[in-house]
Amino acid sequence: MKRAPDGLAPIIALDRRRAAPLYAQVYAGYRAAILDGRLPPGQRLPSTRSLARELAISRIPVVNAFQQLVAEGYLVGRVGAGTFVSPAFAARVATARATPKRVVPPGPRRVPRDRTPAVAEPWLDCWGAFRVGQPALETFPAEVWARLVARCARRLPRRQMNYGDPMGFLPLREAIADVLGTVRSVRCTADQIMVVSGSQQALAIAARSLLAPGDAVWIEEPCYAGARDALALADAHLVGVPVDGDGLDVAAGIARHRRARAAYVTPSHQYPLGVIMSAPRRLELLAWARRTGAWVIEDDYDSEHHYEHQPIASLQGLDTDQRVIYVGTFSKVMFPALRIGYLVVPADLTPRFRRVRATMDNFPTPLYQRVLNDFIREGHFMRHLRRMRGVYAERRRVLVRAIERELGDTVQVIGDRAGMHVVITLPPEIRDRDVAIRAAARGISVIPLSSCYATARPRSGLLLGYGATPVSRIPEAMTELRRAIG
Repeated sequence: MKRAPDGLAPIIALDRRRAAPLYAQVYAGYRAAILDGRLPPGQRLPSTRSLARELAISRIPVVNAFQQLVAEGYLVGRVGAGTFVSPAFAARVATARATPKRVVPPGPRRVPRDRTPAVAEPWLDCWGAFRVGQPALETFPAEVWARLVARCARRLPRRQMNYGDPMGFLPLREAIADVLGTVRSVRCTADQIMVVSGSQQALAIAARSLLAPGDAVWIEEPCYAGARDALALADAHLVGVPVDGDGLDVAAGIARHRRARAAYVTPSHQYPLGVIMSAPRRLELLAWARRTGAWVIEDDYDSEHHYEHQPIASLQGLDTDQRVIYVGTFSKVMFPALRIGYLVVPADLTPRFRRVRATMDNFPTPLYQRVLNDFIREGHFMRHLRRMRGVYAERRRVLVRAIERELGDTVQVIGDRAGMHVVITLPPEIRDRDVAIRAAARGISVIPLSSCYATARPRSGLLLGYGATPVSRIPEAMTELRRAIG
């Protein structure tokens, strides 16, 4: 494709009457122009000042849009030269447009044998500071929730005391579809959403719906242990694929097992390392899935919390061939005991997922679904989410400062741009499992990084959650952790 003159801007139609803010409209316009080839790799973009003048808007929305596009890997900035479309898109955009014949995998064949290892993990029995995956429960609007629970319990229709839809309460599925479309750029209808008992059940249902015993599945290395267990219970053959600065290394996955049936990824905030999968790497993964008829399981477990830019758009929103199964949960943004998560399933797979769900627990409990629907529809959910971003940003800042004060340059902090945990790497001579055990004895809950590896040689490090640790507790807890490290 012939490159347009440097600084040429695509035509972007802005509508001030739309609910979407101006920066989001600029972002969406430029992302679309890059993906459909109107802005080719290497194309130099106009300055934010000149573009703002041309669009007759403030410069701030343009700057925010460009920062988000840089964060997601669509654009690159060069000091003194300007901003350019990432050259990494060369040969990948065209590949991503390929539309080979749709391949539907066989359904489940038998009940799998138990393949999950029994390993002592005393740090999981400790509920002290730095517990990973725990939200700040003291800030949850419990009084509002209690009022909605009481109201829904009093008005529970008799029909909802009977057997329900395996897909879940339709009004809640509609509410989830609205939130996902607005906040995560997920393209779906309520008919594609299945309400489940958290992301762990979502992964189990996806594994049993998509995989036959012995099917190869790419997993990130390191990886979320719960996903490994869910796939192992489906008798899948797990293929560890390394993670680099751009996320899952697709080329390495192809070299290790080109015809894998599926890939499990956490692209918006890789667990545990916190890497954000770049846009070119996302297109490369989707192109592989299209060519081979594979499925991509996208676990979007804590994408709501980003501190240096807007939340990264979902991988599912880029998928034009219905290859992605999207997994989400309310455990991190609400509270874990709620036990409500969801799957977004390609339309032609919903009958299969529905059958698998019906054999597991028939249907989700209706009361909390109705309460959550009201919580979302009345605006409480978005207000709580906005508040929690500020709370977690402050706790993250204090934790990073405490790590630097107590441990200095003996460790490296990674994955601190998003989510509710950070990783600190330890010198190779220090066994992270031993540190985690000693820390648990001191009332500090940290996860050893080595426990997240399945096939590769593990790195020594620790996962520190800050969601449930108040700012006032962080310095003292960090001192205790330093003593446990020795």
